[in-house]
Amino acid sequence: MATSSGNTTATTISSSTSIENEQVTVIIDEKKRKRMTSNRESARRSRVKKQQHVDDLTAEIARFRRENDQVGQTINLTGQQFMNVEFENSVLRAQMSELSQRLDSLNGIVNDINTLNGVRLFEDNMGDFRIMNGYFGNFTENICNDPWNLGLLEPTHHVLIFNSKERVIWELCPIITLPFST
Repeated sequence: MATSSGNTTATTISSSTSIENEQVTVIIDEKKRKRMTSNRESARRSRVKKQQHVDDLTAEIARFRRENDQVGQTINLTGQQFMNVEFENSVLRAQMSELSQRLDSLNGIVNDINTLNGVRLFEDNMGDFRIMNGYFGNFTENICNDPWNLGLLEPTHHVLIFNSKERVIWELCPIITLPFST
């Protein structure tokens, strides 16, 4: 019977070892299963996060494209406005040049008229000028313009009147100083 109890002990040890092995296997399988479940959940979260990131990037690309289109339209509009302003400026520069030339011309005419008015004022303000103009009231009738008298009078002044372009527009005959009798 000694042999039978030895077998029983070996069977008991062997069966307890196999139970332990099964328990270890079950524990290992349980750990594997938990790890696999955890890995699956982690992979799912990673896929969801990755998909969310892709969706965010796609939305950002669409937003950038819209902004890019708006910037392009703004650039085109600004370029068109710039060209319009440049055209208006060239028209205004041409008008300014033309008006400046007209103003210079008109100023020359005004200066000539003022110079001639100054001659008339000079003639009117000479005072007692009867020896030279003999009360004719017409400067072309005075004795200084008579070629026969030019040698008889001794000039003390010679008057030249210039316009704005430095051209002589009026020359007065020599002005003489004669004693006037009262």
